[in-house]
Amino acid sequence: MTRFQPSWESLKKYQCPEWFRDAKFGIWAHWGPQAVPMVGDWYAREMYIQGHPSYEHHVKHYGHPSEFGYKDILPLWKAEKFEPAELIRFYQEAGARYFTTCAVHHDNFDCWNSVHHKWNSVNIGPQKDIVGMWEKEVRKIGMRFGVTEHHERSYSWFNTNKGSDSDGELKGVPYDGANPEYQDYYYEHHPDTSHEYPQNPSEAFIRNWYDRITDVIDQYQPDLLYTDGGVPFGEYGRKLLAHYYNKSLEWNNGDLSAVYNYKDGTMYPSTNERDYHLENLYGDYVDGVGVLDMERGVVDDIHPEPWQTDTCIGKWYYQKNVTYKTPTEVIRMLVDIVSKNGNLLLNVPLKPDGTLDDQEIQVVEGIGAWLKVNGEAIYETRPWTSFGEGPTRAQSGHMQEKKALTYTPEDFRFTRKDDVVYAIGMCRPREGDAITIHSLDSASGYQVQSLELLGSSKPVPWQQGYEGLRFTLPSSLPVPPCYSLKIQL
Repeated sequence: MTRFQPSWESLKKYQCPEWFRDAKFGIWAHWGPQAVPMVGDWYAREMYIQGHPSYEHHVKHYGHPSEFGYKDILPLWKAEKFEPAELIRFYQEAGARYFTTCAVHHDNFDCWNSVHHKWNSVNIGPQKDIVGMWEKEVRKIGMRFGVTEHHERSYSWFNTNKGSDSDGELKGVPYDGANPEYQDYYYEHHPDTSHEYPQNPSEAFIRNWYDRITDVIDQYQPDLLYTDGGVPFGEYGRKLLAHYYNKSLEWNNGDLSAVYNYKDGTMYPSTNERDYHLENLYGDYVDGVGVLDMERGVVDDIHPEPWQTDTCIGKWYYQKNVTYKTPTEVIRMLVDIVSKNGNLLLNVPLKPDGTLDDQEIQVVEGIGAWLKVNGEAIYETRPWTSFGEGPTRAQSGHMQEKKALTYTPEDFRFTRKDDVVYAIGMCRPREGDAITIHSLDSASGYQVQSLELLGSSKPVPWQQGYEGLRFTLPSSLPVPPCYSLKIQL
């Protein structure tokens, strides 16, 4: 068994395991104490920024951050209705083949029985090993289990806790992060308050990052480890990645089953907070040492190696009255991603008590209903010669999904299994309209033997000619929004 060394040359020998390539769809619980206020993302940082909506919410509901800080939010996260077995069964029924949970976010709070950090969910708040509870139920049901870590940024991101108001009655009064009594949680005093990867983190912080992420690897043996950025902290990051891969070899009798998700330097091509080279924004990115992750975005064509989109149906943390993605939006996104050799990891944020709201349940059920009919065209597939055809293309890059897409009946995405091609229509045509798939014209070199519509027993009239494969759908179609044609070549 050849072991990995903490060098780029050695780590480039990594190969993505087949389980990940087959799985295509995972669900993520991006959950922790930042869910408590139910106002969305980045609360632990923004509650310390005077004038920000999170600051205003905090002062109104909890008090001034000089007196009631984020440390005081932690005990309010009770997870009192958390039933991981029920949730995992629900996610599996909805078509998820893997599940991930947030182990530690930028707020420096560990959601497991952490050996190296007393500020954790066993000691404070739920008084439960949240990661361990998820892992137990995921293993029991036969899914793959992953953890995400966002801790590498907390040294700077969370450092707003040492500021103070710039005006008003409490102008100049330090926030609670300045209290030396809580330095083991809020960090020592330093000037970096950027929301990005820290520029000069202390050696103690880096060592603690390494120890804690190694601890979550060793305790829970995740199939997937996600870092919210590139490989952090030079040799420490390479050492951790080699450790993870070598442990996976040990856990799986010499087979590497581990997936490491990391992001490239294009995540935020511009920033208002700093002016320095992109490669310094989020750690190191070297092709081939893991699986590329695109946050809220996609690639523009078939990627030569497996990759992943991570996104959310709403905000990363639970927010009241937010507008969620519809099942239609998620399904179309999944189809486009899979056609380009990718996976979709979808966050469904839990309320602080550990439950889903009714709208979230409807979204997940809608995705599951579609996958029950069309999963054959998604799971265990590989890219075809092209990812699709038609006028509509998603904008490539991170953070691009806000640009709404309007698909047409001419838009198709392709997947394949051996000599079967699945053509997934992204928009239903008008009843009776004939549709043509131009990529399968008579000059393409592919001869169509048969064609069927997944989820339907009705015949689909078709003809292959110089313009393409022309067909007419039956009047009643399976579950919306996309339909899948199984084409035997």
